[in-house]
Amino acid sequence: MEVFYYMVFGILAAVVAAAELSKSNKDRINTPSTFNVFKNNYLFVYSLMMAGDWLQGPYVYYLYTTYGYGKGDIGQLFIAGFGSSMLFGTIVGSLADKQGRKRACITYCITYILSCITKHSPQYKVLMLGRILGGIATSLLFSAFESWLVAEHNKRGFEQQWLSITFSKAIFLGNGVVAILAGLLGNTLVDALALGPVAPFDAASCFLTIGMFVILFTWTENYGDPSESKDLFTQFRGAAVAIASDEKIALLGAIQSLFEGSMYTFVFLWTPALSPNDEDIPHGFIFATFMLSSMFGSSLASRLMARQTPRVESYMQIVFAVSAASLLLPIVTGVCWDSGVLFSYLFYVVVPSPNFANFQQFLVAPSNVKGGSISFAGCIQLLGFCAFEACVGLFWPSIMKMRSQYIPEEARSTIMNFFRIPLNIFVCVVLYNVDAFPMTVMFGMCSLFLFIACLLQRRLMAISDKPKSEDRASMKERDSEAEPLNI
Repeated sequence: MEVFYYMVFGILAAVVAAAELSKSNKDRINTPSTFNVFKNNYLFVYSLMMAGDWLQGPYVYYLYTTYGYGKGDIGQLFIAGFGSSMLFGTIVGSLADKQGRKRACITYCITYILSCITKHSPQYKVLMLGRILGGIATSLLFSAFESWLVAEHNKRGFEQQWLSITFSKAIFLGNGVVAILAGLLGNTLVDALALGPVAPFDAASCFLTIGMFVILFTWTENYGDPSESKDLFTQFRGAAVAIASDEKIALLGAIQSLFEGSMYTFVFLWTPALSPNDEDIPHGFIFATFMLSSMFGSSLASRLMARQTPRVESYMQIVFAVSAASLLLPIVTGVCWDSGVLFSYLFYVVVPSPNFANFQQFLVAPSNVKGGSISFAGCIQLLGFCAFEACVGLFWPSIMKMRSQYIPEEARSTIMNFFRIPLNIFVCVVLYNVDAFPMTVMFGMCSLFLFIACLLQRRLMAISDKPKSEDRASMKERDSEAEPLNI
């Protein structure tokens, strides 16, 4: 089965290369040099920020185990990270809109560097502080940078369509190329150079420091609402009112939470799904394969968004449907396993044959057999998981594009962090009850959420097709109701 990993990786690498090299003029948008300089500057910074994040991911759990902490203690550390992102995310998002997005991006760098420094201490309280700082930094990473980009793009007078170029390239590089290179670098530092599991965190600090200085000397400041100074509570309330009063924003938030909640749950589940009997699987190589799939998705997204049709709201319905189907595979293979066992025994009764009697071995190893290579069912699941990662690659630039269209500029960071509140609650609940439910139930729940996201996306598509005149009329009506009478 080891050849299977190389075959999947090689095919995906060839597909990604072919997708990039085969882009026609219809798939490309000609842009002036001024925009290209701006875009490349942002992509360089964003790649450095993502390198700092990706270097840490594969080694957080491993580092905690080397300090002697068990699964329960590590689970509490992870919950602290997601919990701090939920509690402080909206606050730091509001501060980003009020105090400036450039300052928020610099704050991200400083906060994440401090989080990396805490990894040198084996003390549980220090590690807990590091997780809290990491949660705050994550909120800034997924709100402040995008908010700065959209505001700066519009301030410089660039065409709205050009945003899709920056979004798709950012995901292709940050969640694809950089993720693979960061994994290889981390593996070299820990294994080849034997610098220990804390070495990737030190390397992440270096990348974050470089990116921080680039931001300091090349970025300009922009704000959520420069026309008036609002206090934090007023800004927070305004963002909540915007979500409650605009169905498009509420739908977008629900869609994002459902998809990202399923995605983060998948991060915890794919390893036991592919090795239910402790099969020997190459985790790093599989991770690189997933990142290649994500690169293919982002490449496909850039091709789709460069054209007038299909619209983002349209093709994302298919993306959510495919992702829901791909996460059903662990359940389907489980049913096939039960059916395969029954079939093999029935056939053995009629036609005794060791080949068919051992048909169950072809599907998955029995529960009392440990180790060995990946099963046939695991191979099928791996292909499905690659399809899901391709959907992830499609999702990120597409959701960024829709956010730039529907979220008001004055409270962009605040609203984007509002979206992460249900996401973080969901992930914390999953982490807390990860041993309470069978794995098939967890995958079934994720698939259901993705199917609901598909239905909500269909609703968003229908609303976005309404004539803009109706939207303007409804806005004027709301404004007239909100204005006080001057007597």
